[in-house]
Amino acid sequence: MTEEHTQPGNKDVIELAGVSAGDLELADRAALRRVAGLSTELADITEVEYRQLRLERVVLVGVWTEGSAQQSEASLTELARLAETAGSEVLEGLVQRRDRPDPATYVGKGKVTELGDVVRATGADTVICDGELSPGQLRQLEERLKVKVIDRTALILDIFAQHARSKEGKAQVELAQLQYLMPRLRGWGETLSRQAGGRAGGAGGGVGTRGPGETKLETDRRRIRARIAKLRREIKAMGIVRATKRGQRVANEVPSVAIAGYTNAGKSSLMNALTGAGLLVEDALFATLDATTRKSQTPDGRTYTLTDTVGFVRHLPHQLVEAFRSTLDEVAEADLLVHVVDGADELPEWQVGAVREVLADIERRHGGPMPPELMVVNKIDATSELSLARLRHLLPGAVFVSAQTGEGIDELRERIAELLPRPQVEVDVLVPYARGELVARVHRDGEVLEENHTDDGTAMRARVRPDLAAQLEEFAVHRMG
Repeated sequence: MTEEHTQPGNKDVIELAGVSAGDLELADRAALRRVAGLSTELADITEVEYRQLRLERVVLVGVWTEGSAQQSEASLTELARLAETAGSEVLEGLVQRRDRPDPATYVGKGKVTELGDVVRATGADTVICDGELSPGQLRQLEERLKVKVIDRTALILDIFAQHARSKEGKAQVELAQLQYLMPRLRGWGETLSRQAGGRAGGAGGGVGTRGPGETKLETDRRRIRARIAKLRREIKAMGIVRATKRGQRVANEVPSVAIAGYTNAGKSSLMNALTGAGLLVEDALFATLDATTRKSQTPDGRTYTLTDTVGFVRHLPHQLVEAFRSTLDEVAEADLLVHVVDGADELPEWQVGAVREVLADIERRHGGPMPPELMVVNKIDATSELSLARLRHLLPGAVFVSAQTGEGIDELRERIAELLPRPQVEVDVLVPYARGELVARVHRDGEVLEENHTDDGTAMRARVRPDLAAQLEEFAVHRMG
């Protein structure tokens, strides 16, 4: 066998092996992991290139301002999962009870000293804060702790940067990173000036024109602004392509369903169960970033599209919501929203609240009402009977499924069929056998009420959408009486 036929990327080999595209992507992710022991000290680097989060051994710290102790612990547990998804080893987690975060150092000034002791005792090289730090808080903590400090937003952005695969996804993540970085750029004084001052600054410049010239900070800001403008143009162009595809589906009157929910709730698994799409399924946060659309059919044969969207999370960075706007429009413009909830989570209602916050943000940005919502509780195979009973009480009308075992999937298909918009125009036609493609379209996109085969063609009474009704007009039967 020649070398080209043994390459793992060869399509024939993939099909023979029965490996899906999702399996290959999962293997690709597992093939490259961060190596422990590499240096992560802060260095004088050009920060316009987004600060690489070479995370290794980390200490987590949170400020508990509201809610129960269980919610506070769950929040730090989620931060630990985020850190591990980014490739870190979590050594310790600390929570301070305060009315609000300290405006200067996030945790109280006394606690910073205590935190420094923990960092030195554990040998940590990074501290991750469970909130969004201001530029001042970030600077003061790094100066006092002498290790890299990042916040929840930067951590999520780093995970997105690792997992983005499509050109649009990568551009959206880079835009969000640069928007986050812009107010956090720090100058190091005149030693980093890029232009000569004094006499070397330009002959005949005169008094008031001499000085350090353009600093590194100013140059970085200028370069970032230029890059942000370029990325916005690119994303807008890609958004037009996405809108065109969506417009074609609307023109063809194909109903659309968007799957949304908390990260790792099992959205991709559910889409695979409904369509056999073969999407990447991984027990990790933010495994799916690129929206994927597949066709599916209702039990009565109507075609609709199903779109898997990016997972949401508590305090999803607003930069990401803005950058992923064109992708999230798939949610706002769908005919039905399938909201997936992780039934095995300790606080599923907390997840529901976080998702609805993001949906409300999308609704405000989109400027129109959101589609009807169908709640789907997933992973019932890993959920206790007591938890299921509580969820049935909290989420009346929800469908309970297991994408893993297939339990409840048929009921979900039925509920989707019930909630999708139905064809409104009733037609009574006699379609010649030579136009069999129209009969096939009625079966595929409409609702057949009555059908008979005659010598002259197929007699049908059906409900169809306006575009198909117009094509059937010439074959209309006008009955007497």
